[in-house]
Amino acid sequence: MALAQPNPGSPARTEDHGGKPPQRNTPPMRGTLATTACMETLQVGYLHAVAAAAGCSLSQPFPDNGIDWHVSHGAPGHTVDDEVTVKVQLKCTYQIAPNPPGATFSFTLDNTHLVKLARTPVSVHKILVVMLVPRSQDDWLQAGHEGLDLRYCCYWTNLAGHPVTGRHRTTVRILTSRIFDDRALCGIMARVGAGGRP
Repeated sequence: MALAQPNPGSPARTEDHGGKPPQRNTPPMRGTLATTACMETLQVGYLHAVAAAAGCSLSQPFPDNGIDWHVSHGAPGHTVDDEVTVKVQLKCTYQIAPNPPGATFSFTLDNTHLVKLARTPVSVHKILVVMLVPRSQDDWLQAGHEGLDLRYCCYWTNLAGHPVTGRHRTTVRILTSRIFDDRALCGIMARVGAGGRP
């Protein structure tokens, strides 16, 4: 789920040719989808890239009952099963600056979402993945001959057992050391595959 208000885009880059810095002469004619809808699509793209690099498969529950994706990982080293699955809830916001200072940053969840993510014990573990993005779509990505730069970053946490402390919403702390990438996802799956927690 994206946390933002729809806002019009600002002037954007044109194509980057020959290693020259991006130009901001003519803005592209972007579609009219709400910024929040586009943020949701962006974070799904991030998840797909990480899952691909980690050798995981993805499935989307239908209908969605508060969990966005199931990520599965098959490996001969798993002891509880030949393939293990983790449920993933995605959130996205531009209200937190990139590279948050300190060991953690605050993120607020509706209590109904937190209760689902905090339930314990469970047969299938759940993680929350929070993506921080620039406010303007113009700054979300840049493609070049050497790669696709997608901004900014996703962080993950396991909220099992976390208490509800607010009346309607609860603030949780996300560790800045838990960057969600392919190595992190492989580590999560290895721990779950050994019978542990993410």
